[in-house]
This record gives sequence, structure tokens and C-alpha cells, in this order.
Amino acid sequence: MKQVLIVEDDVNLGQSLKKICEGEGMVAYLATSLHEARGIISDSLDIVLLDWMLPDGQGIDFLKEVRLTHKSIPVIMLTARTELIDKVLGLESGANDYMTKPFESRELIARIRVQLREKHDNSDKAERLVFGRLVINTKNRDVLFDGERVTMTKMEYELIKILAENPQQTFSRENLLDKVWGYDNYPTTRTVDNHVLQIRQKTSDEVIETIRGLGYRLGIVSSK
Repeated sequence: MKQVLIVEDDVNLGQSLKKICEGEGMVAYLATSLHEARGIISDSLDIVLLDWMLPDGQGIDFLKEVRLTHKSIPVIMLTARTELIDKVLGLESGANDYMTKPFESRELIARIRVQLREKHDNSDKAERLVFGRLVINTKNRDVLFDGERVTMTKMEYELIKILAENPQQTFSRENLLDKVWGYDNYPTTRTVDNHVLQIRQKTSDEVIETIRGLGYRLGIVSSK
């Protein structure tokens, strides 16, 4: 049974959304503040419906927190904001979809189904990433190199996982800071270099390739 977290301070609307989701056979949790939402959020959830304006902050700030700790949970922003810049900001901050109030319940359910289907498809595809001597099991967060388990810190794991999920893409140091450390937690770009060095020391220099003047990408990890 799918589980949904609804973060909405309008109690009447929140209860209405809860009934709509429960009518689709989902287990629905309602939070009326960021504080309540933080107490409910977990990897067991399948999707989050998130209001923009809440009594103790902005939903977009909670969205950034979710993207740091629960990256795979789809988030649909629900907001009365109609400006294009708000929609762009929401999507760039990690929202999977964006709905402007008021909206039809049938459209909301349709969009929820799309996100749940995409989450299921993506989890099946990305459970095991194999690149020659490097294997990443995303389900249990294990990294293997030459068949041996490699102990990595949370940030080292997130860094190598992002590169492995996008093996043809070169990431700038700033881009990696955004994706791994988050918008509101900027260390220096040397932090990226240090983590790359640590990953190479634990595996091999060829695991992460330096693209001069641009940044880093996954290296060609050939089999022995």
C-alpha cells in the first residue's frame, strides 16, 4: 500500500487531500507545519504533496532538506503562486511536479500516479550500477571495487553515486556542491577535490576522471 505525506496548513484542504488519496487506496499522513512534516518524513514514504507557504517556513526549504536525505521520494509542490519564476524555482530545487491551486482532484491523482510509476521504474533500473571493477548497490548503499566492499562516508557515497548515475556527464565543482551538499550548506570547492581524492585512494585513480577546466566525471573503470 502506497504512503503519501501531505504537508498543508489549510486543515480543510489538507483533510480533503487526505480523503482523495485514501480513496485511491493510499495511506495518507497530514502535517500542517514543517515541524510536523520533519517528524513524519522517512524513506518508507512513496510521495510527498507539499504546500509552498507554511506557518513555520516555506515548503521549498523542506524540499531542499528532503533532497539531501530522501532523494528518491517524489515531491509535488502545491501552491497558490502562479508566477513562472516560482514554478522554475520549485522545479530547480528538486520538485518532481508543480500544481497551482485550485486544481481538480482527478488531475492530482493522475499526476501522483505518474510520479509513483516513474519512481518504480527508476528504482528497478538503478538498483545496481556496474562499471567494470566498480559496482554500486543503491538499495543497500554498498560500493564494491574489485569485488571488495569499500567503506565510504555518506558524502563520498553520494558523490560517486551521482557520477555513476550520469556516466557521460561532466559535473563542475559547484554543481557537485549543489547536488551532494545542498544549496544551503556550501563548503568550499576544495571540499569536492578532497572527497574525490579520498574516493580515489579507496578505489583507484581511474574511478573519477578530471576534465581540465570543467570538473569531474566517472572514469573508465576497466576490468582486470
